[in-house]
Amino acid sequence: MITMSSMLELGRLKRWRIIAAALAVISMAGCSTLRLAYNQADTLMYWWLDGYVEFAPTQAPRVRDAIAGWFEWNRRSELPDYAALLDSAAGEILNDTTSARVCERVQEIRVRLDRAVQHALPGAAVLAVGFDAAQLDRLEAKQAEAAAELREEYLSPEPAERRVAAVKRLRERTEQLYGKLDGKQRERLERGVAQSSFDTERWLTERERRQRDLAQALRAMQGGAPTADGVAPGTQPLQAMWQRVKRSPDADYRRYQDELMSYNCALAADFHNGTTAEQRQAAQRQLRAWRADLLQLASPG
Repeated sequence: MITMSSMLELGRLKRWRIIAAALAVISMAGCSTLRLAYNQADTLMYWWLDGYVEFAPTQAPRVRDAIAGWFEWNRRSELPDYAALLDSAAGEILNDTTSARVCERVQEIRVRLDRAVQHALPGAAVLAVGFDAAQLDRLEAKQAEAAAELREEYLSPEPAERRVAAVKRLRERTEQLYGKLDGKQRERLERGVAQSSFDTERWLTERERRQRDLAQALRAMQGGAPTADGVAPGTQPLQAMWQRVKRSPDADYRRYQDELMSYNCALAADFHNGTTAEQRQAAQRQLRAWRADLLQLASPG
C-alpha cells in the first residue's frame, strides 16, 4: 500500500530531483491541487531549472521543448501505471500490512522513478553539452545556497526542536492520507521519530555529495556536441551519476540507508495497523480520488 513510509520517500527525492515531480504528485493534498500542479509542472520545472542555470535565449526553446516532450511521454505512458499502483494500494489499505509489504511498495515507487529519470537522460545530455562555464559556476553557487538553506531549516541547534519539526512534517504527510490523528496516534509518531536512526547531518552531507557529483558530471560533458540528428554524444557521465544516486559510493552510508529504510517500513506498518476502520476508509477514498485524477490527466481530451 501507499503508506507514510513511501510518502516520506517521495518527499526526500523531490527535494533535489525536480524530475521526481511527476511521482511526487501522488502525495499531494487534494484532487484539484494534483491536477493543477501536474498541468503546470512543465512551466514550473523550466523556471526551477532556469533559476539554477539561467538559460541563454538560444537555449530556452530547446529546454522548454525537452521538458514538454518528457511530460507528454509521462502523461501518455506513465500516469496510467501510477493510477494502477494507487488502485492496488486502495485494494489493500483496509487490511493490516507488514513491514515487508511496505518496503515492496517503496521499491515499486523507486522503479518508476528510475524509469522516469532514464527517459530524461538522453535529452538532458543534449542540453547539458551546451552549458558554458558561467552557467556551471552559477549552478554550483545555487547548489551551495540551497544547501545552506536546508541546513538552516533542518539543523536546529536544539535536538528537541529538530524532533518537534520532524514529528510535525511526518504528521502532516500522514494526515494527508488517513485524516486527523488522535492523541495516541500522534504519540506513536513521536516515539517513532525519537527512536529513529535518521541522521540529518548524514543525509545533508550525502545530498551535498550528490550535488557536487552532478556538477562534476556536467563539467565532464563540456566540449562535446550533439550529432547531426540531435543525439547526445553520450549520457555516460549523467548515467554514472544517477547510478551513484541510487547506490551511494559510501559503503557506510549504504548500510545506514538500508537500516533506516527497514525501520521506516516497520514504523509505517505498525502505525497503519493501529489505525481505525474509519481512517482506513478515508485513506482508501483518498487513494481512489488520486487515481481518478491521474486517469483524467492521462486522457485530457
